Amino acid sequence: MAEAAQSNAELLEWPKKDKRRILHAVYRVGDLDRTIKFYTECFGMKLLRKRDVPEEKYANAFLGFGSEQTHFVVELTYNYGVSSYDIGTGFGHFAIATPDVYKLVEDIRAKGGKVTREPGPVSGGTTVIAFVTDPDGYAFEILQRASTPEPLCQVMLRVGDLERSIKFYEKALGLKLVKKVDRPQYKYTLAMLGYAEEHETVVLELTYNYGVTEYTKGNAYAQIAIGTDDVYKSAEVVKTVIQELGGKITREPGPIPGLNTKITSFLDPDGWKTVLVDNQDFLKELE
Repeated sequence: MAEAAQSNAELLEWPKKDKRRILHAVYRVGDLDRTIKFYTECFGMKLLRKRDVPEEKYANAFLGFGSEQTHFVVELTYNYGVSSYDIGTGFGHFAIATPDVYKLVEDIRAKGGKVTREPGPVSGGTTVIAFVTDPDGYAFEILQRASTPEPLCQVMLRVGDLERSIKFYEKALGLKLVKKVDRPQYKYTLAMLGYAEEHETVVLELTYNYGVTEYTKGNAYAQIAIGTDDVYKSAEVVKTVIQELGGKITREPGPIPGLNTKITSFLDPDGWKTVLVDNQDFLKELE
């Protein structure tokens, strides 16, 4: 019994030693070229790669502010013939950091983008923010930052039990809690989790709205992908944490047929999906 507990404790140390990075977020769009045009022209992203898989009736594109080897990017998926999706109530937003929110929002507006919150200081604070939506209805927070190595800087998801979610992401994925803010006057609490400080990297922002324990997932947003040096060992950690906190393994660790990239995937206690990808295989894929 003591030996089992010790090996369990050793296993749970693995995510802290592992070489982890949030690689990309995957979601579905109704018109790939329209979204690529919007992201490159309005947000200033670069199209990094695009592939069409007619035999499986889908195409996807990767966009971001820098190379996939070093930056967090978005992976857009277009399924042939599907022109719209339900975003649901659980997905929140992505965020883009920029030195001048007012200028970027004016550029977005001039190019036909929809501004849902005008630029201005955040309630009760000084940071200037704005909100815009892309052609599919995904929300993007535009936030002021003098400089940042990672302009594409947040994925916000709503959760039903914040403490449980923080514990899950810390233990299962080795993410660090870098910031936590409670705003009782607006009845919500949020937590930022990342592999470095908030201004240095992309963070997962988890939001708990007082009294709301469940959300609809829709069929638009899919998952985040995280790199690991050992998919098999990482999957063992996730399985151990799932036994304690809930969640579900959706794909056992192993290579994707035809691609040979080793992955494993799972759902957190709220049903949000994460895919763990072998670091070396991911770099080979980029070649």
